[in-house]
Amino acid sequence: MSNPFARARYLLAAHTPKQLPADGGAEVAFAGRSNAGKSSALNALCQQNALARVSKTPGRTQQLVYFELPPHEDRFLVDLPGYGYAKVPLALREHWQAFIDAWFQSRAALRGLVVVMDIRHPLKDYDLQMLGYAARRGLPAHALLTKADKLSRGAAGNTVQAVRRQLSAAYGDSIGVQAFSGETKAGVEELRGVVAGWLDLPGRRVEAGSVPQG
Repeated sequence: MSNPFARARYLLAAHTPKQLPADGGAEVAFAGRSNAGKSSALNALCQQNALARVSKTPGRTQQLVYFELPPHEDRFLVDLPGYGYAKVPLALREHWQAFIDAWFQSRAALRGLVVVMDIRHPLKDYDLQMLGYAARRGLPAHALLTKADKLSRGAAGNTVQAVRRQLSAAYGDSIGVQAFSGETKAGVEELRGVVAGWLDLPGRRVEAGSVPQG
């Protein structure tokens, strides 16, 4: 099946609400702590090596970065700033807190949230904060447990189950959970199915929660 994200391209980066595109169509946001593997996940999703910058300096994404999905002019992926890193000045962190708060509360086009987290260190405070945004809006969310290649298949499966139990107790069945590897591309078809479904794009809708073959 063709990849509906293969033609994704950079549209704009917003540091203030006035810089955001018109609030129409549909968009899915990606959030993740520094070093969680968010850029690698976006690149794997879109089959592009450098769509989202992979930096050796954590937390360099300090804007809401929009990617459009031709030929669908009103469908977007949004790369959220990976703040939560110590080296960012307090004033910038406060700016982002206010910006993200307002964006999540009011953005009508938002259809879902993917929270990217290292499978070896899931559900940190930042991850739970972002999932809380989605829960308060009634939006579906997806916990993407990256770097699954760093664990054995059994250990990865145990972590997926543990994360699912914790999130189910807090949020019911509104949050999907899966293992993923940007290195081996394991789990990429499942991720594409979830995001394509939220955006109503051509693509296979996959039941979340499997442990992919590496």
